[in-house]
Amino acid sequence: MTDNDRMMNKTIRTLALLAGAALCAACAQHRPSTVGTTPEVEQRVERILAQMTLAEKVGQMNQVSAGGDPSQYAEALRAGQIGSILNEVDPVRINEFQRIAVEESRLGIPLLVGRDVIHGFHTVFPIPLGLAATFDPALVEEGARVAALEATAQGVRWTFSPMLDIARDPRWGRIAEGSGEDTWLDARMGEAMVRGYQGTQWDATSMAACIKHFVGYGAAEGGRDYNSTFLTERELRNVYLPPFEAAVRAGAMTLMTSFNDNDGIPSTANTFTLKQVLRDEWGFDGLVVTDWNSMGEMISHGYGADRKEVARQAIGAGVDMDMMTFGFLSHLEELVQSGAVKESAIDAAVRNILRVKVLLGLFEHPYVDAAAAQAVQYAPEHLAAAQRTAEESVVLLRNEGDLLPLDPARVRTILVTGPMADAPHDQLGTWAFDGQKQHTVTPLAALRERFPGRVVYVPGLGHSREHRARFDDVVAAARRADVVLAFLGEEAILSGEAHSLADLNLQGSQSELLAALKAAGKPVVATVMAGRPLTIERDLPNCGALLYAFHPGTMGGPALTNLIFGDAVPSGKTPVTFLRTVGQVPMYYNHHMTGRPYNGELLLGDIAPEAGQTSLGNTSYYLDYGAYPLFPFGYGLSYTRFAYSDVALDKAVYATDGTLRVSFTLANTGSRDATEVAQVYVRDLVGSLTRPVKELKHFERVALKAGESRRVEVEIPVSELAFFGADGTRKVEPGDFQLWVAGDSASGEPVSFQVQ
Repeated sequence: MTDNDRMMNKTIRTLALLAGAALCAACAQHRPSTVGTTPEVEQRVERILAQMTLAEKVGQMNQVSAGGDPSQYAEALRAGQIGSILNEVDPVRINEFQRIAVEESRLGIPLLVGRDVIHGFHTVFPIPLGLAATFDPALVEEGARVAALEATAQGVRWTFSPMLDIARDPRWGRIAEGSGEDTWLDARMGEAMVRGYQGTQWDATSMAACIKHFVGYGAAEGGRDYNSTFLTERELRNVYLPPFEAAVRAGAMTLMTSFNDNDGIPSTANTFTLKQVLRDEWGFDGLVVTDWNSMGEMISHGYGADRKEVARQAIGAGVDMDMMTFGFLSHLEELVQSGAVKESAIDAAVRNILRVKVLLGLFEHPYVDAAAAQAVQYAPEHLAAAQRTAEESVVLLRNEGDLLPLDPARVRTILVTGPMADAPHDQLGTWAFDGQKQHTVTPLAALRERFPGRVVYVPGLGHSREHRARFDDVVAAARRADVVLAFLGEEAILSGEAHSLADLNLQGSQSELLAALKAAGKPVVATVMAGRPLTIERDLPNCGALLYAFHPGTMGGPALTNLIFGDAVPSGKTPVTFLRTVGQVPMYYNHHMTGRPYNGELLLGDIAPEAGQTSLGNTSYYLDYGAYPLFPFGYGLSYTRFAYSDVALDKAVYATDGTLRVSFTLANTGSRDATEVAQVYVRDLVGSLTRPVKELKHFERVALKAGESRRVEVEIPVSELAFFGADGTRKVEPGDFQLWVAGDSASGEPVSFQVQ
């Protein structure tokens, strides 16, 4: 090749790059960026990309777990073979990783440092299922912002959260990590967390959110983690995809593929979900990363013969970054050289990676102030937010004779017992890698601080799985006490990833402990801390009151103390149906109609619904356990009573592009100020497909003084009634509808309306 030929080729490449940059800018003008990129950002990305060798491009697509001595990775960093690291939180080591990447590699591209910051960094908030129980997106957003402030101060700029998997099987351990069974609630919580992590403007406290797991992972067969799913396209589009789309619209910068295969296709190679839906339909221009070795696990699935083949499948489906398989690093160059993969596919992936790094400001600010990082951790305002969130997350499930709140003046001796009374690690729950148990305030610690000299502590059980034949010491202490506070539940290790359960009863001898306390003849207040809804029906008769706290985090002790003694009033609602027995799985409120409807009469083994609750709708049933769950979705008691009346719509007939204006009167008929979560449900009576008996479409937290009554008005776009119908398009189908406003999914009287 002559010098003239080389010059001509260089000119052609330059013109092609300029044309490509112009095309990207033109595309951005026609389709808004989901991550908020700009023409200036895109031009910068193209300038960097134009300088990169194929090996350097592939290096950006490689993510490693690199905790420890940075010198172990120095050679790879200098060669540009690592684009992201995870599982390092020490700011000094992170700065050293960045220094090598920025100052000693050819192009000086900074690293994207990731960490599983799921419900708090050092200050740990309730697990996501508990966050969902607040029905308070603003508070959830505040908690995510706290997590971002603490994590970014130490150099972590990417979190693998929120998890948006719809979970209708409490056997699945990762139900703890999401928002439960409802699509609409899940979407609102996902939006809030994305906004909180990423902030309102790009600065050094912005932490890229990663929505996961794409998609359907929560429907793992049998509730067994990593298992297959068999969801139809309609089910995906109507139930499992909407929360992800909402989070994309909220600006989520990254997305993670899932472990599961759906209908035989592993998520990491699913071109339908990753290309057609995510990229083409939604226009997502963020970064797609695999879950840990999920690319390699396609070999175990039997979908690819070796790492080379699954690397080709993943890049072909639209994956940008490989977490801990090393398939891209090992084989992409070879695949490009052989023609099996086009370099344009590599370029597209690297653009998505560089775009995130530019938007986060990593090129300008790759380092953090290591000396100042600790000053942000456990800040008083962070602890206050964690306590407030824990208070709102607790659900009051039983309160016979208004036992709660307790009057401090009337309880001189308080017995505290149970394996969760003083379990600072387990109280944090699953996925709390950076929570430090020495900062956890347990119920025992909070009670002792508030009532010095009045608390007697007899553990009864050392841990939740311990078996014990007799409880003579606990019973003797109970007889001498004025009230018994029993803290039960499951250890953190019993929920989360790879921690599925077939038996959802309280483990060990906890039920026996509660029964022994009841027999002592003193008032018993039970608090259950767990990562899932346990089957607690057998335990309810053995306590006068029961509070359910999905692992409440660092400040769970003060929060529970305030609730028990009335300084705070419960307002949490169940984000998932509570079952009577594990054999009822799956049971969820928004099921479809059946051909032979249950008439609502109590059957052998059934339980009467709570006062004011209607049937959950037409459903099949079990001969031995009937048709009802223990507690429905959206359920939760208060220390007062709320009355709903005069539910009305502003008109009887709506256009498909109109707005439902719903008004109702909500009254606090009790003697305590409190907050109610008013919920609006809608039913589409006839559709081109069978439709759910009810679907949540709005909720509103309404604070009322004792005795106060207020007219509440909410607006719901008619477009919220849209679904993917028999023709495969998403639209509102005209017809007859019903609407309920109530305090849970099983209550209220319907109001009818039409859409034309």
